[in-house]
Amino acid sequence: MDELLVWQDYLTIGLYFVVVLAVGIWSTCRPNKGSTVGYFLAGRDMHWIPIGASIYASNVGSQLFIALTGTAAASGFAVAIYEWHAIFILIALGWIFVPVYVACGAYTMPEYLRKRFGGQRIRVVTSITNIASFVLGNISAEIYCGAMFMEILLGWNIYLCVCIIIVVTAIYTITGGLVSVIYTDTLQTVILLGGAVYLAVVALTTVGGWDGLISRYPLAAANNTLANQSFYQCGMPREDAFHIWRDPTSGDIPWPGAAIGLTLLGLYVWCQEQIIVQRCLSGRSLSHAKAGALFAAFLKLFSFILFIIPGMISRILYPDEVACSDPDTCWEICQNRAGCSSLAYPLLVMRLLPPGIRGLMLAALLAAMMSSLTSIFNSASAIVTLDLWTRIRHRARETELMVVGRMTVVLLLIISILWLPILQVSQGGLLWFYVQAVKAYLTVPFCMVFLIGFFWKRLSEKAAFWGLIAGLVIGVIRLVLDFSMPAPLCGSGEPDRRFAFVAKVDFLHFAMIAALLCSLFMVAISFFTKPRTQSQLNRVTFWTRHAEDEPELSENENDEGCEGDNSKPKKATSGDKVGDLLLAAPAEQGSVRIKQFMMNWLCGFSNKPKKVVTAEEKAVIRRKMTSIKQNVTSGRILNVVAGLVSGLTFTLLIYFR
Repeated sequence: MDELLVWQDYLTIGLYFVVVLAVGIWSTCRPNKGSTVGYFLAGRDMHWIPIGASIYASNVGSQLFIALTGTAAASGFAVAIYEWHAIFILIALGWIFVPVYVACGAYTMPEYLRKRFGGQRIRVVTSITNIASFVLGNISAEIYCGAMFMEILLGWNIYLCVCIIIVVTAIYTITGGLVSVIYTDTLQTVILLGGAVYLAVVALTTVGGWDGLISRYPLAAANNTLANQSFYQCGMPREDAFHIWRDPTSGDIPWPGAAIGLTLLGLYVWCQEQIIVQRCLSGRSLSHAKAGALFAAFLKLFSFILFIIPGMISRILYPDEVACSDPDTCWEICQNRAGCSSLAYPLLVMRLLPPGIRGLMLAALLAAMMSSLTSIFNSASAIVTLDLWTRIRHRARETELMVVGRMTVVLLLIISILWLPILQVSQGGLLWFYVQAVKAYLTVPFCMVFLIGFFWKRLSEKAAFWGLIAGLVIGVIRLVLDFSMPAPLCGSGEPDRRFAFVAKVDFLHFAMIAALLCSLFMVAISFFTKPRTQSQLNRVTFWTRHAEDEPELSENENDEGCEGDNSKPKKATSGDKVGDLLLAAPAEQGSVRIKQFMMNWLCGFSNKPKKVVTAEEKAVIRRKMTSIKQNVTSGRILNVVAGLVSGLTFTLLIYFR
């Protein structure tokens, strides 16, 4: 496919790597790195601009460059609903959800569920499911999209491309924690937006501007499709391509599902998933957390120009490849019988941009991919360390938790590389809807547990747990049916043998049905089980977020965490001895001192004696960390800006209805 990158492109990519690594390593030298609060929550001292940039970059991964753009090429404007819908949900994150998370002092979402419902089983199930989702969904999709893009542009072996990116990503993720991730995300957001804006302008100019897009897209089909429209009707652009709200039965994104089902998915992704919430929890105050979420919401407005429009233009310029409809032809072009719409963005980069600038766009893709991977690695590390490892090691030292967090990232890297052969044979042309469908089948039960528990005090632990299990069973059944009986390919002539429940019920509609069943199940059980007491609900619901007292723990609930108790001596364990051995190097030996310094830097250890904090000082720190008080002026300004952004988004949704 066309000429590959030239030396100017490689120079741009090399400079990008140097700058990103420099920023990542610099951030590891900042204070608070050697504690779990510093490593996983950036010391809760981040400014709103890095928070918002990191939220945006964490979500705008290679999936949007490949999957979202490819879906826009095939479908038109409708997929923009995923991006604009997120704006309202991000505002809800800052104004409704984050105040409760901060008030109760939760580090992770599974930890919040333990504080809200008590017990440990909901926390453990949520932690395990989140990790599985990270590995099988988020990481796999990012690696697949990024690897395909790099293979096309570089002509390198796919394993070499992925291993290089993963190793570089891991260096500053493992050593720097969330501080490193947020600062590199901020840099990469600038690169990503700059490159994507440049390509969007070039593409729109090439096609003849907005009028050219509107007039030429309805005819953008492969020659084979145009010559046999009666047989390859599915290869023609949709008649509703320029509308966002589509028919509830025949639409590929039906409007009831987009309005309600997508809200459920959005609430989980933006307000309950560790990857996004973790960034808001790192804010130095509630105002900064709100402003960060609002900044990310504002950036989401531009996805229509950066990804949707270029995808549609690529179909206009290269219809025989992007819009191929014959399975055999598609296989020859991209080794995917389901279609080659995923080539939309790479083709624009290779054929529209001059040598040298292509390297900038590959750097933008690398920025997107690395931002998402670092976010996933850091969030998964936090869940394993703070929610699972502390269940095994109740009295684990700070140094032990730091090592476990870093080793978790290493393990995820290994699993990611081993997953590549499976990704290579996956149906990449359907990747966007595949990822969204998996979320609809597996995350809706968690969304309802959060949502009902947030606003209904009567929801009990037993009701939440069994409602969660019931929802997961229903979702897994639909997942197996959906992917074991795929829809017939365009132009194959095969009949649709799927069950009506699978063929006629869109995954967004299924999300609505699953949410209703889970809700009824949980509400019914709640009336026959004992709820939490008022004192146990302090600061863990929307209605009790301003309570003065901490939530009361029952006798069988141990509020172990990562802060440790300096007032009580701990018995030495095997894990503690390992940490002590790593720190015990003879100071008089220069080479050993260098090794010790490198080990401390990599693992987050410190030889400096820790300050003993009194009970009174700990109480003051705790109150500061869980304060949700706001400056009146900043609060009013944020409310006005949030209203303006919401109004603009609502206007766009009405205009493109």
